[in-house]
Amino acid sequence: MPWYVWLILILVFGFVIGSLLVLRDTAKKLPLSEEQLERIRQRNAEQDAEERREKEK
Repeated sequence: MPWYVWLILILVFGFVIGSLLVLRDTAKKLPLSEEQLERIRQRNAEQDAEERREKEK
């Protein structure tokens, strides 16, 4: 491949990796109340139980 194709590939990979790093650095945790966390845990437990029931069928 010509040198300019390698240059374009390196630039594209650099942009992708740089964008992912910026995205990771700017990600913030959502401040959830204890009640919201409990509802999330309850919903997850219900979904896990439902998946187990479906697998047993």
